[in-house]
Amino acid sequence: MAFLKLAATSLAMALSPGPAPGTDQQYLPADKTGFLTSADTRSKVWATVQRAGGLGEVFYPDLGTPSVRALGFVLAGPDGRAVRAEDAATVTTALTGDRSLSYAQTFTEKSGRWRLTASYTTDPRAAGVLVDLRLTTRGDRPYRVYAVYDPALANTRGNDSGRTDGDALLASDGPVASAFVASPGFTATSSGFTGTSDGWTDLLADGRMDSRNPSASPGYLVQTGETTLTGRPGHRAATLALGFAPSTGAALGIARDSLRRGFPAVARDYTSGWSRYLDGLDRPPAVADRRLHRVSAMVLAASEDKTHRGAYVAAPAAPWAFGRDDPSGPYHLIWARDLYQIATGLLAAGDRAGAERALDYLFTVQQKPDGSFPQNSRLDGTPVWEGLQLDEVALPVVLAYQLGRTDAATWAGVRRAADFLLGFEQDGNRAPWSPQDRWENQSGYSPATIAAQIAGLVCAASIARANGDTAASARYLATADEWQSKVKDWTVTSTGPYSGSPYFLRLTKDGRPNLGTAYDIGDSGPSGVDQRTVVDPGFLELVRLGVLPASDPAVRNSLTVVDRQLGVPTRRGLFWYRASFDGYGEKADGSQWDYPLPAGSRLTRGRAWPLLNGERGEYLIAAGRTGPAGEQLRTMARAACQGLLLPEQVWDNQPPYREPGTPTTSATPLTWTHAQYLRLARDLEAGRVLEQPAVVAERYLR
Repeated sequence: MAFLKLAATSLAMALSPGPAPGTDQQYLPADKTGFLTSADTRSKVWATVQRAGGLGEVFYPDLGTPSVRALGFVLAGPDGRAVRAEDAATVTTALTGDRSLSYAQTFTEKSGRWRLTASYTTDPRAAGVLVDLRLTTRGDRPYRVYAVYDPALANTRGNDSGRTDGDALLASDGPVASAFVASPGFTATSSGFTGTSDGWTDLLADGRMDSRNPSASPGYLVQTGETTLTGRPGHRAATLALGFAPSTGAALGIARDSLRRGFPAVARDYTSGWSRYLDGLDRPPAVADRRLHRVSAMVLAASEDKTHRGAYVAAPAAPWAFGRDDPSGPYHLIWARDLYQIATGLLAAGDRAGAERALDYLFTVQQKPDGSFPQNSRLDGTPVWEGLQLDEVALPVVLAYQLGRTDAATWAGVRRAADFLLGFEQDGNRAPWSPQDRWENQSGYSPATIAAQIAGLVCAASIARANGDTAASARYLATADEWQSKVKDWTVTSTGPYSGSPYFLRLTKDGRPNLGTAYDIGDSGPSGVDQRTVVDPGFLELVRLGVLPASDPAVRNSLTVVDRQLGVPTRRGLFWYRASFDGYGEKADGSQWDYPLPAGSRLTRGRAWPLLNGERGEYLIAAGRTGPAGEQLRTMARAACQGLLLPEQVWDNQPPYREPGTPTTSATPLTWTHAQYLRLARDLEAGRVLEQPAVVAERYLR
């Protein structure tokens, strides 16, 4: 009897996961090396590839909803030791062609004992993700390969329940369900909780999958499947499939249908869809890296939600401490400024329809009744952060002009935005003073924000005239002319410490640039800083948008100041910090940016931004210097990761945790950076700044 009781107890332990709900883990680092989704809008699933290896966030049913935290691989060797593939191997990611967002990763064990290759695709017909696995080993002793799946269904990490159904692993959380299957089928499965009964914790002990829990109640669910891969003949290939749907039954049907069609067929359909999209674009300019240009165009297209059309997210990632957020948010929200940048990038690539959808989204979904735009919003237009940035009010108007949109509906949105700018007042400050600048952590008179407002009002005046409203046109032009005449009075100092000649500041708090008005930088930057010591390259927007000429003496002198104060020389080229004393980046030891941060602590350091190379290149074109502008495009290209994705920031020299000029753990890909690459390439081909509104340039430059 004692033996039977012990056996029953052992069986119960084997069938029951460890303590619920397990431990929370934030989303994986934001420096992705791959980004996948079908060009077909029927397939509402997106996947990201981690630099370290495996898949990171998988989004379903829209691009604002992560439903997977990670999918990784564990190998158990003949010695009974289990290792995560990425920990034991050198990992490389490669774009498998230049006409689709198709990626393969190779995990090469550091002593050469084994090599695992994982190729990724999504199913154009449905919300399915496929992984083709290939294992080769040295010698005759077999390995075992396990797939470890960490769902975060419906954008919550801690409420997933799971169970085994035959050889399938099913999971659900409210309106979202997933199914995880393999071909050949899993030989063992288990559902457990992170840190207590997950597959990695189990395998780490003895290299065997001892716990085969048939189900797990809601918690931080992790599901594990043992594949048939061993490295021996006949056991060197397997395919994994993830299916997503509102119910587990429907998700399982999707996953099994993708498996039935097979990875080669699904991958061919996937590639064909992207090839057709590229066929509809303009040819990449000769000056551009052809592969990077095509990838940039596809990244922008892939960043559009397939339910809320025109909603393009900033990035499919959650950098640093934002990865702790549950539900996840910031970077897969919609910023009007980023959407303007993306739309102009789409135009440069030849995707006018995508740019038109972006404009429609701005004015019919995101714009508020008072004419302003939220700092950011969810895909459905619901405001999230509560800040107000006046460039985000103005740039949609500039986009409307660039697209030649003078229809009555567009004019109604343009009029609301322009009237908001004319009437804006807060705490005794009137526009063009803005509650936030484009870097989102300071109020004041910002050259970049004022440039957008002037251009927006002149463009609004043109659209007003096209609609017969000459009175509104006159009001907008009068205000734009006044601001254009005063912009340097508000933002150029002649008493600053960086030059004996006048130069632009990042912003002034009071519109009095010769005073040493002090403010706190934010993001752990120093406190009580003299505004005359804070510079950024944002004044170049005055040139790009046609408000000031490239030859303006203050502009030219400010370039020298910015190069001296913010330049970051690397072997890959010269980059720039976005502003003096910036703290928006990793900590000094290379660990992740965090919040809240003590003011003045200098715990974090902003690194260099490749999109600023694009802005510098556009200035150089405006100045008639296309040769140096071409070098800016090439420097941007050298910042790309292995998968040809462009980052938000690159490492500097303080100290170099990875090679300077390569992506940090900031958001990669950043759609703004890709849009800037496309724009600069097309401007170089044309020999002029194509997105400069002609109506603005004609008024102030000619």
